[in-house]
Amino acid sequence: MRVIITGAASGIGRATAELLAARDGAHRLLLSDRDADGLAAVADAIGDAAATCVADLSDPDCGDAIVAAALAHMGGIDGVVSNAGIISGAPLVEQTIDQFERVYAINTRATWLLAKAAHPYLAASKGAFVATASMSGTQPTPGLGFYSSSKAALIMLIRQLSLEWGPDGIRCNTVSPGPTYTPMTKAGYDDAERRAQRESMIPLQKLGMAEDVANAILFLLGNEAGHISGIDILVDGAMSNNLMPATGGGTGQKASR
Repeated sequence: MRVIITGAASGIGRATAELLAARDGAHRLLLSDRDADGLAAVADAIGDAAATCVADLSDPDCGDAIVAAALAHMGGIDGVVSNAGIISGAPLVEQTIDQFERVYAINTRATWLLAKAAHPYLAASKGAFVATASMSGTQPTPGLGFYSSSKAALIMLIRQLSLEWGPDGIRCNTVSPGPTYTPMTKAGYDDAERRAQRESMIPLQKLGMAEDVANAILFLLGNEAGHISGIDILVDGAMSNNLMPATGGGTGQKASR
């Protein structure tokens, strides 16, 4: 399988690259990120099967550049993992136009640009496109208005692609992580009190790890998901089912109506 992975220098992107390479040595990968040093470290660990393309996904030319690098390395494309993203945290009333445009450019527009550039090659291979969204794309998240809304737009973008590209044999899906321990969230979750508070809200009582999300991505890329398209897989430990406050269940009290 010939796969493009963006945001591959760390976190979910790196875990996806490493798991894919470990499962089948025949895979060839084009890894992209703006972190040149981190990207090189991942590629070196994987070996000759991986090539790199340093790119800033806020650049309107990013899709064409990444796909060109992929074709030069792999000769074709069987799968794309659009994983790169950023967070801009502040109440909406305090945010700026520049922040809005950058968050949407990277979290939403870049996926469309990458998909558009990859389309003819995915059509030729009857391939798969997977984007990393977030549970914040379906649940408003305090202080992350641009992030949440950009991920909501991403989920709908992929659903639209699944509709339009289904006749071409291309499957398009998203995965939506809940609270996940990655380099982007490490600073917050290394605080024991904050981590315990967050884990108490997750029915499985633990944070997700990058590998948990990567495994869902690999499933959607593979033949096992050959008739799955246009869906969003939540990888959140059931947290999205636990957003209402407790109403006395399990205490012998009747819930109020």
